Amino acid sequence: MKDRELEISLNPNRLVSFLKKPPSEFTRHDIIRFIEENNIEMLNFRYLAEDGKLKTLNFVITSKSYLDSILATGERVDGSSLFSFIDADCSDLYVIPRFRTAFVNPFASVPTLDILCSFYTKNGLPLESAPEHILRKAHEEFKRKTGYVFKAMGELEFYIISGEVDEMYTPVDQKGYHNSPPYAKFEELRKQAMQLIAQCGGKIKYGHCEVGNFTDEETFYEQHEIEFMPVDVEDAADQLVVAKWILRMLGHQYGVNISFAPKITVGKAGSGMHVHMMVSQNEENLMVGETSISDVAKRVIAGLLDKAQSLTAFGNTTPVSYLRLVPHQEAPTNICWGDSNRSALVRVPLGWIAKTQMIKDANPYERYEVPYIPGKQTVELRVPDGSADVYHLLAGITMAALHGLEMPNALQNAEKLYVGVNIFRDEHKDKVNQLEHLPTSCFASAESLEKDREFYQKAGIFPKGTIDRFIRQLKSYNDKDLSERLYGKKDEIKELVEKYLHCM
Repeated sequence: MKDRELEISLNPNRLVSFLKKPPSEFTRHDIIRFIEENNIEMLNFRYLAEDGKLKTLNFVITSKSYLDSILATGERVDGSSLFSFIDADCSDLYVIPRFRTAFVNPFASVPTLDILCSFYTKNGLPLESAPEHILRKAHEEFKRKTGYVFKAMGELEFYIISGEVDEMYTPVDQKGYHNSPPYAKFEELRKQAMQLIAQCGGKIKYGHCEVGNFTDEETFYEQHEIEFMPVDVEDAADQLVVAKWILRMLGHQYGVNISFAPKITVGKAGSGMHVHMMVSQNEENLMVGETSISDVAKRVIAGLLDKAQSLTAFGNTTPVSYLRLVPHQEAPTNICWGDSNRSALVRVPLGWIAKTQMIKDANPYERYEVPYIPGKQTVELRVPDGSADVYHLLAGITMAALHGLEMPNALQNAEKLYVGVNIFRDEHKDKVNQLEHLPTSCFASAESLEKDREFYQKAGIFPKGTIDRFIRQLKSYNDKDLSERLYGKKDEIKELVEKYLHCM
């Protein structure tokens, strides 16, 4: 009961504060009561299509019976216009609202409630190929086989691109990490985005300026990051897609471009979408060991490393992705892991495992004993970027984590692939030569997915057609030797970046 009350207290989501219950407990009647008592005039159904962007179906609320009907039965949509794998001659789908995702639309001109939806077939069954259902199946399989819950959260990196160059307090090129105003020009936009994301249900950890900032002719580029808290993996996907929509809406209002593209230009910091994860049981974080990470965490890492090459098919989906995955750019290229090591594919960040009294040391007049609060430890997959197909990526990561927990030799593999050094330094070339590499193109990523397709298709989690579609799309870029072809060709690189500026 105490944890439930803590989840409700200070929660910025208007539905949570009004209904006095966490989103997981929302019912149809809760939604109707909130709409009635808060003078909500419109309802939006929101759902993700194949292009990774939120779509909208608008309803004007004309009566309580009409509202009840919408919430109880959903609505029909043309699936063939949303997904390439659905034929026009049998394209009708139902969209059914998931009440826990409801939020007040912060941009609507009249009071409006938005709810994310799932897709169902004419027989009333979940659409097997729907991205959110693939993730749901993956997590259900994980829970069924382990008795654990898989939690995740993303680091959303993005560039704010402005046509106005401020000559005052010019920041140092590529030295923007944690900049503050006046050197940070768009902190207010980021802070407003964080507030709105939280009001729409996102569990935010923090936000800050990132490394990247530069001026190109008359255009200013400033990189930012918003990082989330670990939540159940399905909720992690939902909050990422809503956050991207909010940031783009704000960018439009501010008259600036918001881009999640993995690379803006060669030689400048790229944008990743790192994914942190944890395994829990009865709300206890199982990633925490006595003095370091647990064997559970090491097994998860082993699974991620084993499937890292094919996971790029879901997490690095455009040719520009592979302009980011190059040495010496704090982006991984080799399959390995390490503690606090940003050159590794999987990083183990500081997790407050050491039972210190840092707060009391910094604050000598602190009167009360500071409790030890375990549970913050995660492991971070540093490969994905803003082109990621979020639901498919997190489904693949969930399956890879389960694979690691089931691998007989997982701990031995993890030990073998551990690196405690910066592998980009020349003195560690011998170590690098012993490691496998990530794909260097969409084409190579597709080949890795082809090799691993049986893994993703087992238990019916990824339908065969979904894997076929990813392979076909990735190969269609014909980018096998793109890096070599574009080397030194600034104009062609710029053209490619602009083509994928608004990926996913």
